[in-house]
Amino acid sequence: MTKKQMNIVTKEIALPDGRVIKLETGKLAKQADGAVMATLGNTMILATVCSAKDAVPGTDFMPLTVEYKEKFASAGRFPGGFTRREGKASDYEILIARLIDRALRPLFPSNYHAETFVNVTMYSADGIDMPESIAGLAAGAALACSDIPFEGPVSEVRVARVDGKMVINPTFEQCEHADLELMVAATYDNIMMVEGEMKEVPESVMLEAIKAAHEAIKPQCLAINEMMKAYGKEVKREYCHEVNDEELKQAVHDYSYARAYAQATAADTDKHHREAMFSQIREDFKAEKADYMAARAEALGVDIDEIAALVDRYYHDVEKEAMRRAVLDEGKRLDGRKTTEIRPIWCEVGPLPGPHGSSIFTRGETQSLSTVTLGTSRDEKIVDEALIQGTDKFLLHYNFPPFSTGEAKAQRGVGRREIGHGNLACRALKNMIPEDFPYTVRVVSDILESNGSSSMATVCAGTLALMDAGVPMKKPVSGIAMGLISENQGKNYAILSDILGDEDHLGDMDFKTTGTKDGLTACQMDIKVDGLSYEILENALAQAHEARMYILGKILECMPAPRADLKPHAPRITSFYIPKDMIGAVIGPGGKIIQGIQAETGAVISIDEDEKGGKVEVASNNGEQMAAAIAKIKAIVALPEVGEEYDSVVKSLMPYGCFVEFMPGKEGLLHISEIDWKRYETMEETGIKEGDHIRIKLLEIDPKTGKFRLSAKALKEKPEGYVEPERPARAPRGDRDGARLDRGPRPERRGPRPEKR
Repeated sequence: MTKKQMNIVTKEIALPDGRVIKLETGKLAKQADGAVMATLGNTMILATVCSAKDAVPGTDFMPLTVEYKEKFASAGRFPGGFTRREGKASDYEILIARLIDRALRPLFPSNYHAETFVNVTMYSADGIDMPESIAGLAAGAALACSDIPFEGPVSEVRVARVDGKMVINPTFEQCEHADLELMVAATYDNIMMVEGEMKEVPESVMLEAIKAAHEAIKPQCLAINEMMKAYGKEVKREYCHEVNDEELKQAVHDYSYARAYAQATAADTDKHHREAMFSQIREDFKAEKADYMAARAEALGVDIDEIAALVDRYYHDVEKEAMRRAVLDEGKRLDGRKTTEIRPIWCEVGPLPGPHGSSIFTRGETQSLSTVTLGTSRDEKIVDEALIQGTDKFLLHYNFPPFSTGEAKAQRGVGRREIGHGNLACRALKNMIPEDFPYTVRVVSDILESNGSSSMATVCAGTLALMDAGVPMKKPVSGIAMGLISENQGKNYAILSDILGDEDHLGDMDFKTTGTKDGLTACQMDIKVDGLSYEILENALAQAHEARMYILGKILECMPAPRADLKPHAPRITSFYIPKDMIGAVIGPGGKIIQGIQAETGAVISIDEDEKGGKVEVASNNGEQMAAAIAKIKAIVALPEVGEEYDSVVKSLMPYGCFVEFMPGKEGLLHISEIDWKRYETMEETGIKEGDHIRIKLLEIDPKTGKFRLSAKALKEKPEGYVEPERPARAPRGDRDGARLDRGPRPERRGPRPEKR
C-alpha cells in the first residue's frame, strides 16, 4: 500500500527559534478514531483517541481518561525493577496526563457522555527537547483528526523565560537557566489552562509569558484545522446522550429558583447546612410534584427514575444560576462574604511533639495539618524516568482523606488529584529552601477539612511547618485560590478571592497563585468559559496579590521567622570533604569500614563524589556520636608521617614479626628484629598476641611500594654496651679478578646456510 493510498497527511509548524514540529496522521494506528504522530527534532510522540459510540445509561458527565507514557526504549534504556518492563504510571507521567486532560476536558460538548480514551506515548527522544511540550499538541491534533465531537482545536506549549527572553518549547538545558516555566493550553481565541513555577517573578512577567505562549499556539491551531480538513474529518459523528424535557425543565425552574436564590443570599457559613438546604429544595419538588413527574414519564415513555435524574440535572442548573446571579447582581457570595474578602484564618505551630516540625493552618472550613521530617542524603527520592535520572532533596506529599469532606467511604491509595495538588504545593515551596541546606526535607500535608483550595492551605501550612522545624527558608510563601463569575463573553464579571468548593464547581475559573512578598513562585489556572480577556486575567492577578499579602501577614503573626535551631530530636548533619582517592579507604571493601564506624558510633554516614572531592555527611542527634564518627573518618584520611609515634593494634602474627594497624586502614609489618633491642629467635619468645597494643614509630615509607617500616625498639632506650649483632658473612662467589675459566670450544649450532635462488 502506498502512502497515497493510506491517505497520509502531514503538517509542519515553525517555532519562533526556527525549529520545526511535524504532525502526521493516516500512517499509524489507523483503527483508532484518531491518531497523530508529533515530531520535534528526534522526539516523537504518538497520540491516539477512541470514543465509544454510545454513552453508558445514567452517565451525566464526561468520562474522559487521559494516559501519558514514556517508553524507556525511546531513550535507549532498560526499565528498572525485576520485570524490566514499564509498569504503572510514574508521578511525572500522571502530572503530564493531567496537563493534557485539563486542556481537553472543557472542550467536549456538555451533553457528550461517551467513554473517551486519549493515549499519548513517547516513542523516541534524545534528551534535548522536552517531550511534554508537544504532548498536548499531539492529543489536540488526534481529536481534530477524528469524528469525535470536540470544540477545538486546542494546543499546548511550554514557555520559559531565559536571560530575560521568552522561549517557546525550551530544551532541558534552557529550562535549567529559566526563572519562569509555564505550560499553557489554549484554543485560537482563549486561554484554557496554565500551570508552572517561577523564581519570585512579578505578575506582569507571568502575564507576558502567557501572551507569548498564546501567540505561539495560534499557528498550531490553524495547522490542526488545515490538517483536519485535509484528512476529511470536518464532519463529526451524531450522538444523543441526553433525553431532555423542556416542560419539566421550566417547571423545576419556576418552582425552585426563588428558593434557591434566597439560600444563595442567606450568608450561610456552614457548608453542610448550606448543602442540606439546597438539597431540600430539590427533594421538596420531587415530593410535591410526584404526580406531575409520573405524568411526564408516561408522556415521554420513560421510567420514573429517568425523570428523577432529569430533575436532579435541571435543579443543578437552577442552583448554579442562583449563585451566579447573587454574585453578579448583588455582590453576595454563598457564605455572605464580599468578593475580595478572605475567610477567617487561624494558625498554630508545633502542635505535634514527634515530628521535626509541624503546623495547623485553617482558613474557613479548609484545614491542613502538616509535618516536616529532616533526613540525610540516604533519604533522597530516586528519580528514574526514561529521560530524567537523579535525586530530589525536597519532597511534599498531599493526602486527602474522605472524612475531610464528611464522606463515609474507605480511604484508598494516592490518586491523581493528590499527586497534582502535592506537586503544585511542592513547586511553590522548593525554591525557598537554601541550596546549601544539607538535609533532605519531606513535608506531608494531611487535609482534615476541605471546602475550597486545600492545595493553597498546604502551601501555607507547609511554610509554617518548615519554619517550625528550623529550616532557614529564604522567604515565607503564601497561596490563594481565585474564582470568576462572568457573562456576556466576560463583559460583566466578578473576581472572587478565596473561593469555596461550590464557587469552584459552579464558577468559570479556578486560579491559584503562590508567592513571597517579592514575587510569584507557582501558579495553576483552569478556565471553564470562553472569553477570558487579558484584562480580567490582569485584574485577577492584582486581586490575588492583595489576598496573598493578607494571608502572608497572618502566617508571620503566627511565626515571624524560622526557629534559630533545629528541634532537640532532629538529626544534626556535619559535612566536609575528603580527597577523591580516599573515598575507597573510608568505605572499605564491601562497605566494611564505613559500616563498622556507623555500628560503633551510631551515626549515619554518607559519601558522594562531586567535582570538589568526596563529600562526607555525618548525621546524628547525639553530639558525642557525631564527634566520634568524624574523628574516625579523619583518622582514615590522615597521611602517616615519618618520625611520628603511633599506638598500634596487633592484627596478625607471622614467624618473622607481626602486622599492626597504627592508623585506621593503615597497616605495616613490625619485624621481629624491631620489637626490642633483645634478639628474639621466634615470635613465641616475644609474648605478643593478636589484639595487643604496641607503641611504634614510623621510620620510613618505601617510595616505590608505599610499605611502612615500623619499629618499637626505636622508642626504647638502647641498653648500655649494646653491640649490634654481626650479620653472617656471605659465601665466596669465586675469583672474579682472575683469568676467565676455559669453557671449551663453542658448539656449532647453525646448520649449513641455504643456497641462494
